[in-house]
Amino acid sequence: MKTLIIEKPGHVLVIERDKPVVREGEILVKLKYVGFCGSDLSTYLGKNPMVQYPRVPGHEISGVIEELGEGVPDGFAEGAPVTVVPYTNCGRCPSCRRGRSYACQFNQTLGVQRDGAMQEYLSVPWQKILKAPNLSELELAMVEPLTVGFHAIDRGRVTDSDTVMVLGCGMIGAGAIVRAALRGATVIAVDIDSHKLKLAGMLGATYAINSISTDLHQELIKLTDGDGPDVVVEAAGNPITYKAAVDEVAFTGRVVCIGYAGIEVSFATKLFVQKEIDIMGSRNATPEDFRAVISYLESGIFPLDQMITGKVKPEDAADAVQAWAGEPGKVMKLLLDLT
Repeated sequence: MKTLIIEKPGHVLVIERDKPVVREGEILVKLKYVGFCGSDLSTYLGKNPMVQYPRVPGHEISGVIEELGEGVPDGFAEGAPVTVVPYTNCGRCPSCRRGRSYACQFNQTLGVQRDGAMQEYLSVPWQKILKAPNLSELELAMVEPLTVGFHAIDRGRVTDSDTVMVLGCGMIGAGAIVRAALRGATVIAVDIDSHKLKLAGMLGATYAINSISTDLHQELIKLTDGDGPDVVVEAAGNPITYKAAVDEVAFTGRVVCIGYAGIEVSFATKLFVQKEIDIMGSRNATPEDFRAVISYLESGIFPLDQMITGKVKPEDAADAVQAWAGEPGKVMKLLLDLT
């Protein structure tokens, strides 16, 4: 089968591999579309500390059931459209014992700590298969990236009385904007790209701030009557936005961190105490987040066409990823087309 690999930083190849053999309790999935995540770009650039090379990337999955292994329970049928939960869990670590297996200490995400889905077929345990018969092949590839932002809003305990600032309006930030808006919050989207800010408005943001052309602090003072946002979601992974999150959040507010800054960030720690803020990480997503995203996509209000930057065949992926690396701000969602 045709397989895309990142052989080493800066090198993307298409190779042939054997089709997986379906083991007991597994389902073979024929891949249709697989989204390129920011973590895949980091792998290409040699900046992903969790990856060993060579690596098959990809964990944002759209496919159909090709074959059922022995022991798979009733309810799964060949040809059914599905997506896949790309995480593993050990069942023994502190996270798993607390019922938060999505944040397993020993998690291995497809395409990161283990080979991923950018190949024609993938065999996975049946428990990781999510059926979504009402979603299109393209919508299925949007599920996992949106869940990460949905989970961050849940971590932030967002309600309809909150003002939520989302720093970074890529796909992860987009999920946070959607979920916060669905909960009735007032959403302030912040980015340095005007196109992403336009999309943020389509997704439910009440206000959009370009932090290059506008003084972020002064604009927040106006929009929040001097209080600052109740919840700040850091979805950019940048030292500047990490510091802005702590500086701008309201007293007794909540800061939810999704992005990896890549380098150490210095903070005015007095604000942690003075404001008595809750600072929390947000990792991956729960089964409930996946169900919520599927329900949202079934509503038909997600601007799918505007969110997809491009679709590329495996043979063209190397050039596409190289172009993405040159202008990362221009890409919202790039999909590998395996149809």
